[in-house]
Order: sequence, then structure tokens, then C-alpha cells
Amino acid sequence: MRNTHETETETRSGTESGTTVAGSVPVRFNTKVAVLLRDDLESWQRLNVTAFLVSGLGTAAPEVIGEPYEDADSTAYLPMLRQPVLVFEGAKETMTAAHARALSRSLTTAVFTANLFGTGNDRDNRAAVRAVGRDALDLVGLAVYGPRNAVDKVLKGARMHP
Repeated sequence: MRNTHETETETRSGTESGTTVAGSVPVRFNTKVAVLLRDDLESWQRLNVTAFLVSGLGTAAPEVIGEPYEDADSTAYLPMLRQPVLVFEGAKETMTAAHARALSRSLTTAVFTANLFGTGNDRDNRAAVRAVGRDALDLVGLAVYGPRNAVDKVLKGARMHP
């Protein structure tokens, strides 16, 4: 079954990929998965925030999850996102503007606020976000999924993470 959120290019090997596999042509997705990180985070925070932000994407947009993996010895592995995740960074103002643009375009969005670094579980994380109004969230990370051009507009002013 074809996914309506991507433009597929058939490959000679019959596999779907965002990169070229020997004997195949790359798949070009018309959707984009992007993470925007605030540029004042420590390295460990950047990794932690990115992992948390993309973790929920498959539940809200199941079409982003690929097929399970298997190695040559038939060891099974979990499926992962089927397309690349682009990581960007920006100042606090860039984050705030991107958040507003993502919501105005009704894109699938995940947020990570500064106060989540002080919580230790999902219940407390959700309570911390719920306690603050949308426009007052101290955002340190944002994940966005949707049509490529809409995500590009959301990320205006952000730069690729080094």
C-alpha cells in the first residue's frame, strides 16, 4: 500500500530508502521530520531532547515508521523512522517563532521545555508542560513533521546543527 505522504521512486532492489542502496535510486519524501534545538543547550541535553522529541512521532504519525530490521543471521530489530531526521538549532526567539508557525499550520509537533530537565518521569513531564500556557513555554526543543514546504517555513531562521 502506498503512503500518500511521500513520493516514492521505485528501486531496482525493491527496498525503500532515503539513501541510495547498491543498485537503487533514492526515495524522495515530500514530508520532512525536523528537530529544532535551542542553541544554548549542553551536548548531553541536545542528545536527550532529540531522543525524547522523536520518540512520540510514530504514535501520532504512524506512516513515519518503517519496517522492522533483520540482519543476515535473522536477528530481529525494531523498526525505525523511515526517513531522515534533520536537526537544526536556533536562538530562543527562533524557537518561539517556529513553535507558533508549526501550530498555525497544524503540523504534528512535539515540545520539550527547560523544566523537563528537572523531572524524572512521563507523568511529571506532562504536568510540567500543562502548568504553563502555550505562549509562555520555555522551549528548548521542538520536533515537527509534515509536508516538506510547510516544515521548511516553520524552520525559517534556524540553521543546520553542526
